[in-house]
Amino acid sequence: MATPRKSIITCAVTGAIHTPSMSPYLPVTPAEIIEASIAAAEAGAAILHLHARDPETGKPTQDPAVFERFLPQIKEATGAVINLTTGGSPHMTVEERMRPAIEFQPELASLNMGSINFGLFPMLNRYKEFKHEWEREHLENSRDLVFKNTFSDIEKIMTLCGENGTRFECECYDIGHLYSLKNFVDRGVIEGPIFIQSVFGILGGIGPHPEDVIHMRRTVDRLFGSDYAWSVLGAGSSQMRIAAQSAAMGGNVRVGLEDSLWLGPGKLAESNASQVAKAKQMLESLSLEVASPDDARQMLQLKGANNVAF
Repeated sequence: MATPRKSIITCAVTGAIHTPSMSPYLPVTPAEIIEASIAAAEAGAAILHLHARDPETGKPTQDPAVFERFLPQIKEATGAVINLTTGGSPHMTVEERMRPAIEFQPELASLNMGSINFGLFPMLNRYKEFKHEWEREHLENSRDLVFKNTFSDIEKIMTLCGENGTRFECECYDIGHLYSLKNFVDRGVIEGPIFIQSVFGILGGIGPHPEDVIHMRRTVDRLFGSDYAWSVLGAGSSQMRIAAQSAAMGGNVRVGLEDSLWLGPGKLAESNASQVAKAKQMLESLSLEVASPDDARQMLQLKGANNVAF
């Protein structure tokens, strides 16, 4: 695949992995998610990947009523592509995880391309004190956690969301996920261009070594030819290193406090926008142009912001 003239920056604003005790800058309430999303878009993010949290406890939720408290405001204030999670939290059922994407019919929805062990418990070595009891349980319980997305689950999400014109950020945590995605393409369940988000550094998935990134990209090229857009996210401290490697290889990048709480060694990111600005600076230093939201819509063949249900 030829190096694109423009590179998409996705910002994953809050996610479901990190907990409120880990950073005072993690957006939790609808107002905080709105503020963080608008600032990230103004800093250069073409796509905003959104989860919701219980405003009181910060616990991940897929209750559409909570999403409804921030989606219209973000849409009105930015031109960014809004990408809703179908991942939710690994502790949720598939039916729970699908609800926001089914109800709000976004342009994009994330979709994990397989079941994996999802180990968050190493973070217990760093964080000892928690504001809410669920936070410790959330990490500790991941020792025996399988993030379930079977072939049946994936096809159900692809089919039901696809009927609304939603396309997918296909999150691939390992090489086998690429082969699973290729099977859905071959069977006509999903059509190109495929937006592949390669995830590096989650315990249970592929690692963050540069050779892992190269192996993932080579496999994507071999399986999907030119009918795809490739992006990467690196968990934790690997975020910017992997983003830089992707950019140099002609890929797109994802940053945000869902994936990493840090801006640099020992320095917490005080906003999502600071990570977006750093990614934009990195792309431009490589003589790459940063894609606008409309560029991203064209590259990914999205249905447009006027065709969502919020």
